[in-house]
Amino acid sequence: MGKFTYETAIKVDIDDRILAHLQAVIGSKFRRGEAFFFSWRDDPSAGDGRTTVWLHPQSSLVYKFYGSRLPQINRAWVEALAYVANSPGGLYVVPEPAEQAAGVAAISELHVGMPLQASAR
Repeated sequence: MGKFTYETAIKVDIDDRILAHLQAVIGSKFRRGEAFFFSWRDDPSAGDGRTTVWLHPQSSLVYKFYGSRLPQINRAWVEALAYVANSPGGLYVVPEPAEQAAGVAAISELHVGMPLQASAR
Protein backbone atom coordinates (compact mmCIF):
# COMPACT_ATOMS: atom_id res chain seq x y z
CA MET A 1 0.00 0.00 0.00
CA GLY A 2 1.53 3.28 -1.15
CA LYS A 3 0.83 6.85 -0.14
CA PHE A 4 -0.05 9.89 -2.26
CA THR A 5 0.72 13.25 -0.63
CA TYR A 6 -0.60 16.54 -1.97
CA GLU A 7 0.96 19.82 -0.79
CA THR A 8 2.18 18.10 2.44
CA ALA A 9 -1.30 18.45 3.97
CA ILE A 10 -3.40 15.78 2.26
CA LYS A 11 -2.26 12.17 2.40
CA VAL A 12 -4.13 9.15 1.11
CA ASP A 13 -3.21 5.46 1.07
CA ILE A 14 -3.37 3.99 -2.44
CA ASP A 15 -2.35 0.55 -3.65
CA ASP A 16 1.15 0.60 -5.21
CA ARG A 17 -0.14 -0.68 -8.57
CA ILE A 18 -2.83 2.01 -8.77
CA LEU A 19 -0.37 4.66 -7.58
CA ALA A 20 2.13 3.77 -10.34
CA HIS A 21 -0.57 4.22 -12.99
CA LEU A 22 -1.73 7.51 -11.47
CA GLN A 23 1.87 8.75 -11.43
CA ALA A 24 2.21 7.98 -15.15
CA VAL A 25 -0.96 9.91 -16.03
CA ILE A 26 -0.32 12.87 -13.72
CA GLY A 27 3.30 13.17 -14.90
CA SER A 28 2.19 13.12 -18.52
CA LYS A 29 -0.37 15.88 -17.97
CA PHE A 30 2.13 18.01 -16.02
CA ARG A 31 4.72 17.68 -18.81
CA ARG A 32 2.12 19.26 -21.11
CA GLY A 33 1.47 22.05 -18.58
CA GLU A 34 -2.08 20.86 -17.86
CA ALA A 35 -4.02 21.33 -14.62
CA PHE A 36 -6.99 19.16 -13.61
CA PHE A 37 -9.06 17.80 -10.71
CA PHE A 38 -8.13 14.53 -8.99
CA SER A 39 -10.83 12.83 -6.85
CA TRP A 40 -10.96 9.74 -4.66
CA ARG A 41 -13.27 8.14 -2.12
CA ASP A 42 -12.18 8.59 1.47
CA ASP A 43 -11.62 5.72 3.84
CA PRO A 44 -14.57 5.16 6.21
CA SER A 45 -12.30 6.16 9.10
CA ALA A 46 -11.95 9.60 7.47
CA GLY A 47 -15.69 10.13 7.07
CA ASP A 48 -16.45 7.91 4.06
CA GLY A 49 -16.82 10.91 1.76
CA ARG A 50 -14.94 12.06 -1.30
CA THR A 51 -11.92 14.33 -1.67
CA THR A 52 -11.06 16.40 -4.74
CA VAL A 53 -7.86 18.39 -5.22
CA TRP A 54 -6.76 20.73 -8.02
CA LEU A 55 -3.51 19.45 -9.51
CA HIS A 56 -1.25 21.72 -11.55
CA PRO A 57 2.38 21.50 -12.67
CA GLN A 58 3.57 23.51 -9.66
CA SER A 59 1.81 21.19 -7.17
CA SER A 60 3.97 19.53 -4.56
CA LEU A 61 3.26 15.80 -4.89
CA VAL A 62 4.90 12.78 -3.28
CA TYR A 63 4.36 9.19 -4.43
CA LYS A 64 5.54 6.81 -1.69
CA PHE A 65 5.68 3.17 -2.75
CA TYR A 66 6.00 0.52 -0.07
CA GLY A 67 6.71 -2.38 -2.41
CA SER A 68 10.29 -2.82 -3.57
CA ARG A 69 9.44 -3.64 -7.20
CA LEU A 70 7.90 -1.33 -9.77
CA PRO A 71 4.49 -2.67 -10.84
CA GLN A 72 4.07 -3.59 -14.51
CA ILE A 73 2.27 -0.77 -16.29
CA ASN A 74 -0.92 -1.62 -18.18
CA ARG A 75 -1.01 0.77 -21.15
CA ALA A 76 -4.77 0.31 -21.58
CA TRP A 77 -5.32 1.40 -17.97
CA VAL A 78 -3.08 4.46 -18.40
CA GLU A 79 -5.12 5.40 -21.47
CA ALA A 80 -8.42 4.92 -19.58
CA LEU A 81 -7.17 7.06 -16.68
CA ALA A 82 -5.91 9.74 -19.08
CA TYR A 83 -9.31 9.76 -20.80
CA VAL A 84 -11.17 10.56 -17.57
CA ALA A 85 -8.45 13.01 -16.50
CA ASN A 86 -9.23 14.99 -19.67
CA SER A 87 -12.94 15.18 -18.80
CA PRO A 88 -14.53 18.09 -16.89
CA GLY A 89 -14.72 15.92 -13.74
CA GLY A 90 -11.00 15.20 -13.84
CA LEU A 91 -8.98 12.17 -12.81
CA TYR A 92 -10.39 9.37 -10.68
CA VAL A 93 -9.57 5.68 -10.46
CA VAL A 94 -11.41 3.53 -13.00
CA PRO A 95 -11.34 -0.29 -13.04
CA GLU A 96 -8.30 -1.81 -14.72
CA PRO A 97 -9.13 -3.07 -18.21
CA ALA A 98 -7.55 -6.21 -19.63
CA GLU A 99 -4.40 -5.58 -21.65
CA GLN A 100 -4.27 -6.37 -25.33
CA ALA A 101 -2.61 -9.62 -26.28
CA ALA A 102 1.15 -9.08 -26.30
CA GLY A 103 1.47 -9.92 -30.00
CA VAL A 104 -1.26 -7.50 -31.03
CA ALA A 105 0.25 -4.69 -28.94
CA ALA A 106 3.73 -5.36 -30.30
CA ILE A 107 2.51 -5.31 -33.90
CA SER A 108 0.56 -2.08 -33.47
CA GLU A 109 3.56 -0.44 -31.77
CA LEU A 110 5.79 -1.53 -34.63
CA HIS A 111 3.52 0.03 -37.25
CA VAL A 112 2.96 3.21 -35.26
CA GLY A 113 6.64 3.66 -34.42
CA MET A 114 7.99 2.99 -37.93
CA PRO A 115 8.40 5.98 -40.23
CA LEU A 116 7.03 5.66 -43.73
CA GLN A 117 9.72 4.87 -46.24
CA ALA A 118 9.65 5.77 -49.90
CA SER A 119 9.96 2.73 -52.10
CA ALA A 120 12.95 2.50 -54.42
CA ARG A 121 11.93 2.43 -58.08
